[in-house]
Amino acid sequence: MANILVVEDEQALERVFTLNLARRGHTVAEAGSVMDAEALIQAADPPFDLVLLDINLPDRSGWDLLRDWRQRSQHQAGALPRVIVVTAVRPTPERLHAFAPDAVLVKPFPIEVLLRLIERVLGATQPEVSALTEELYG
Repeated sequence: MANILVVEDEQALERVFTLNLARRGHTVAEAGSVMDAEALIQAADPPFDLVLLDINLPDRSGWDLLRDWRQRSQHQAGALPRVIVVTAVRPTPERLHAFAPDAVLVKPFPIEVLLRLIERVLGATQPEVSALTEELYG
């Protein structure tokens, strides 16, 4: 099973994600802000396989966090975790191209959709992953 970080400031939604993922055998950590997420990522051992990333967070944008991870990964060894952006506002094609998340889900959505997408992202090769968002929200 996977090691997953849920970055979501809505506590009720964070709890729904966490409980459903834990029931399926995943190890789940929770962060309600960019600062908390950065600390968890730095301390993670083993590293996270997947991050569910909200965009509108109280201290900074999820896009900022994703940009920082990508910049750091260019200078450090180790692969970035897969990233599924979970947002209330559909990102522009330009933003998707610039930040290249593995997939995007626009709120609201049934929990089953998220769970299926997580399994597909975790099991997919990189070229397959880039097609997931297009398939869901083309």
